[in-house]
Amino acid sequence: MKYSVLAFLGLSLLLPAAALAADAPAEAAGGTADAIYFGGDILTMAGKTPSYVEALVVEDGRIAFTGSLDAAMTRKSADTRLIDLNGRTLLPGFIDTHGHMVYFGKNMIDADLFGTPDIAGLISRMKAHVDKTPDGAWIVGFGYLARSLKEGRHPTVEELDQVSADRPVMVVDSSGHLGAGNSALFKLLGLSAATPDPEGGNFMRKAGSSELAGPMEETALFAVRAKRPPFTGALADRAAAGAAELWASYGQTTAMECGLGLGDDDIDIVKNAIDKNLLKIDLYICAKDTVANKAIEAGRAVASEYASAHTDDAAARQDLIAAEGTAAPGDTARKLLQLRPDLDKRYINRVRLGGVKFWLDGSTDTAWFTQPYSNNPPGKTGSFSGFQQIPDAVLDEAFDQFWTSGIQINMHMNGDAAVEQTLRAIEKAVAKHGMRDHRPVFVHGTYMRPDQIERAQTYGAIPSYLTSSIVSGGAGAMFLWGGERGNRVMAANTLESKGMTFTFSHDAPVSPKPWILPLVDAGVNRTTAQGQVIGAKERVSPYVALKAVTAYAAFQIKEENTKGTLEEGKLADMVILEQNPLKVDPQTIKDIKVLETIKEGTTVFERE
Repeated sequence: MKYSVLAFLGLSLLLPAAALAADAPAEAAGGTADAIYFGGDILTMAGKTPSYVEALVVEDGRIAFTGSLDAAMTRKSADTRLIDLNGRTLLPGFIDTHGHMVYFGKNMIDADLFGTPDIAGLISRMKAHVDKTPDGAWIVGFGYLARSLKEGRHPTVEELDQVSADRPVMVVDSSGHLGAGNSALFKLLGLSAATPDPEGGNFMRKAGSSELAGPMEETALFAVRAKRPPFTGALADRAAAGAAELWASYGQTTAMECGLGLGDDDIDIVKNAIDKNLLKIDLYICAKDTVANKAIEAGRAVASEYASAHTDDAAARQDLIAAEGTAAPGDTARKLLQLRPDLDKRYINRVRLGGVKFWLDGSTDTAWFTQPYSNNPPGKTGSFSGFQQIPDAVLDEAFDQFWTSGIQINMHMNGDAAVEQTLRAIEKAVAKHGMRDHRPVFVHGTYMRPDQIERAQTYGAIPSYLTSSIVSGGAGAMFLWGGERGNRVMAANTLESKGMTFTFSHDAPVSPKPWILPLVDAGVNRTTAQGQVIGAKERVSPYVALKAVTAYAAFQIKEENTKGTLEEGKLADMVILEQNPLKVDPQTIKDIKVLETIKEGTTVFERE
């Protein structure tokens, strides 16, 4: 598509040539529209069934009108941009309900280990990455899958020593829950045969001894990964801004970092992004449980600076402070602050601290079940039911602290034992504090028994399903967990029939890219890479699957009043797709291209 440049409100915007068409209708006197979209499927995502409008008007970053083209044109002025969709599809901007944007941004400088066939190939990729790694930095790779390697295991410390004998080397699998390190890494961190295994994880040992073998699981890996040298300066800028640009390229206008604190430098990376106003899309943050209070205090400090710098009106300042729960004074340069069309003061330069995150169990290989695995994962013998990562008392305390607050509790859970731990904690909080509109998020919520679904709905819980993992890991889950559990994973259709909200999420970098349409495709088709359909009864329609990344997603993060549908008054957060997902072969939804992403009326991504 050819584009022309037009100066508008002091900005140079790239516009479709159709927007400057000579035969466009004459402007109306007093028209205030910044842009009018027409000429394609404008799917609002409002309501239980698909609803289309002929035209959409944007004014001052918000949707000012939806309806007929004739009515929209009455708002046209000489400066209005007329955007002919040329048969393309306009949707609400996609919302990330469980991703790791900051963590992914840091991973963008790491070796790509996705699809590695064997350990020799993994070592080869890591060696090729050595010269690309700055001096003083760890040599890190991400994305392999142990059970998919020819050897069916993680690399050993000796094998990773081949990458470098004197520089720290760490590899992390595609789940983010398992990995391995070399001798230099363990020496740097003071880890040895005498190091005890942490609760909820372990350092694998060499046969017949307590010497470290290299592989690490769950909390052991988390503790090591948190010590990675900090990203500062240009690296910090690149991690945040680069990841945001990538998220936008997949149609997302709201990203998530659900695990801030996986690295010790995460909070500083986000504060840097706020100070420099680096983000073009919104970022919703959930702080990792171990840094939750630190993150909340940091957020409050920044919020008080925002409130102080943005208004001289005492009452207005108190309104802003109340939105963040702090009354501390402060000062931030006005030039770094960004007014929002929706006046949502929970966001500061596009960043909002909205939740805390707890890991209750592991991934496919380490999920916590009430019944043993049908087939054990590599390296496990005897009766194995996965890992419980935190004691009940820790989760109970979190619900006691946050249940009545504006901070949502997000909990990683794959197995039904982890779900049960959560439900017990919620029941205690309700008994003590009563029901609240908390909307606890069951991150993944992969296997929930029918009785657990009923209880979860009672408390307003929202599962967020990693549906694309059905494609890549469904066969493995069926083997490890058995068909009885495997066919009930991600029970989206059951929830839809009950009127219970759920969302779809990519968990990138667990997914190699922060894709959205493959999530929709997987929720509709539920077909593995091997062609096996898993849980056919839990398939949902393309429209429902789209709601799981738009309207339902906005509800999950408590922003349904400003996002998720194309309705008057909401933010002009939108995405233009090459085709309409409701009108193509459902098997091809994942292949639809994102052509343009628009945040509050401004294009933040455009495909050439």
